[in-house]
Amino acid sequence: MKALRFVIALLCVLLATAGVSAQGATQQPPAGQQPTPPPDEPEVPVYVEAVVVTASKVEQQIVNAPATVSVVSSDTIQSSPINNFAELLREVPGMNISQTSARDYNITMRGATSTLATSQLALLDGRSLYLDFFGFIAWDLVPVNAFELKQVEVIRGPASAIWGANALNGVINFISKTPRELDSNNLTISAGGFNRNPANGQDLDTGSLYSVNLTHAQAVNDRWAYKVSAGYFTSDAFARPTGLIPNGTGTSYPAFSNQGTSQPKFTGRVDYDDSQGRFKVVVEGGYSGTDGIIHTGIGPFDMTGVNLSYGTMRYSRGTFKFNVFTNILDGNANGLLAVGTDGRPIPFAFKTQTYDVELGDVKTIGTRQVVSYGGNARRNNFDLSIAPRGNSRTEVGAYVQDEIFINDKFRWNVGARVDKFANIDNAVFSPRTALIFKPQADHAIRVSFNRAFRAPSLINNYLDTTIINQLNLGLVNPAFAGRVFNFPVAAVGNEDLVQESTSAVELAYTGVINNRATVSAAVYWTKNTDEIFFTQVGRYRATSPPPGWLNALSLLPPAQALGVLEVLPPSCLSLPAGSPCTAGGLPSEFSYRNLGEVINKGIELGVDGAVNQSLNVFANYSFQAQPDPDFDLSEVNLPPQNRVNLGFNFTQGRYTGNMSYSWVDDAFWQDVLDARFHGPTKAYSQVNGAFGLQWLGEKLITTVKVINLFNEDIQSHVFGDILKRQVIGEMRVTF
Repeated sequence: MKALRFVIALLCVLLATAGVSAQGATQQPPAGQQPTPPPDEPEVPVYVEAVVVTASKVEQQIVNAPATVSVVSSDTIQSSPINNFAELLREVPGMNISQTSARDYNITMRGATSTLATSQLALLDGRSLYLDFFGFIAWDLVPVNAFELKQVEVIRGPASAIWGANALNGVINFISKTPRELDSNNLTISAGGFNRNPANGQDLDTGSLYSVNLTHAQAVNDRWAYKVSAGYFTSDAFARPTGLIPNGTGTSYPAFSNQGTSQPKFTGRVDYDDSQGRFKVVVEGGYSGTDGIIHTGIGPFDMTGVNLSYGTMRYSRGTFKFNVFTNILDGNANGLLAVGTDGRPIPFAFKTQTYDVELGDVKTIGTRQVVSYGGNARRNNFDLSIAPRGNSRTEVGAYVQDEIFINDKFRWNVGARVDKFANIDNAVFSPRTALIFKPQADHAIRVSFNRAFRAPSLINNYLDTTIINQLNLGLVNPAFAGRVFNFPVAAVGNEDLVQESTSAVELAYTGVINNRATVSAAVYWTKNTDEIFFTQVGRYRATSPPPGWLNALSLLPPAQALGVLEVLPPSCLSLPAGSPCTAGGLPSEFSYRNLGEVINKGIELGVDGAVNQSLNVFANYSFQAQPDPDFDLSEVNLPPQNRVNLGFNFTQGRYTGNMSYSWVDDAFWQDVLDARFHGPTKAYSQVNGAFGLQWLGEKLITTVKVINLFNEDIQSHVFGDILKRQVIGEMRVTF
């Protein structure tokens, strides 16, 4: 609660300064006299309210959006001390982030994240970045660099009524600058190092990272413009945790060869604007690659040679839009802990192709209604080594939305979308409605209801592999102390899965105070239904023992050895040495199941604004109650209940700077392997900062950036790497 009081106090300070100009307190002129601006000084806007498109697929100010939206501006993107987009999005209210390796991080809003977060939709200029075969986002495959981004728009809450499947908890839309907006050459080079000696006693050398990004953009004439960009990022591996997993089971962190990451990327784009302004065509294509560790429910995999190529064409004529895109993914991964029946790491080769066609339009009806509508069709082709029975999927969907201006105080947004997936028997209906009360033009109170869904991924439906698990036989009988029995466990998909769905009710306020700051507050309640979990569905019995069981327990009579299977609980895999095993069974099969309902609820408070023309500040606080499932709590992760973010950006003459503070509560993770590897992470604080100097009339900017300034041991997932202080030097040249 101290953190909450601090955020509220900072919010009050900002609101108190909202009437203060860059020069000092605003002086009121005598009655009847208009204020006169200083001579020869152009009026520079201190604060401009952001315009967003993600909430409804039409441009609108945040205060008018039918959903809770956060915007990360270009200035913040370029000044923030980040080398991945997770650090950038950390400052958004309600955001749960876990980074588990140098390349692997997961993001979920208003819900617990996991090693493979599946409930978040991500877009780049409207092109889906969601990987349908496994149902997650590989954030390091975003092909643009920070200099190219105009802003990032974040919908906090369900958004399937507009965006369709997989926008279960929200949407993150990266919006890039056009070639005309860039119209320059930019070279950015950064290099740095990071500490790899956590408090658990490891003695490693300093890790290094560096990146280079080059962008060339030119407006050839009033019709043609283009840009090309290329980049490369590489990082050594972070430190792995060692010792015992903090769950009381006596399980040690497994040793495996940790990896860093290398990430090349390239994009090219051509814009054509009709000379009479009637239409515009954008053609774009590119490539991004990655390698390194990805963590999954069956342990870490080492990805090698993962490549994503894409192409897109966007045509717009007035309000009409026609878009097509393709994503082509190709890669390999080897299990680092998951071993097959041949004793070798499980290999995972994957190839996917996605083809999507979308159209949409906006019409006005009289003077009080704005109707937007559209739809898309998508085809996915799959070739997955661990899911050989699934090879394709077809999806179609359509939406309509009506914004009704009841009067100057009330507006009503109502819409819905219908989607049909080949792997779901029935069409899925996703409604949305929001009643907005505007006591003033720049203040809005919104009550909304949303329903969203996630389609089962191909892996959910068709996974088909076998992994080797282990049992300490000393837990069965002291005579077998020191012996380990290896037994096969089947991991199979479920073709009968239905879609996950979320129903959400939200009460929210958004306001612009004195044209200086955007203030937001939201209270939400969500019910997740038929969530898809990977869970135990079978066990070995006396009538069907695992291979080699009688030989492993040869000191016992066969009947007694078989009888042990009837009294071995699954929790024997996680009990400390010496604990008795008295009931249950040994797991033989895991699969995906739709499990019951989970209730989530929370509160989000935030303020983001300008103190003056040089200084912008932000503060937000998020409270998220622990999830309330109607099934065993051990199936779900428990997210941090409290999160605080504070920070500022400044530009004064030649000087630029940025500093932020994040505090994240403790959490509990239950999504890797079995209960031996489940456990908590501690609350942590993270301070990031940057200081830069502009040279040659802003043509050259040199910056020192620091992530985790106070070198705290940060472990954001119980199975993840340990993040320490990073110090990065950056040089940006614009010419």
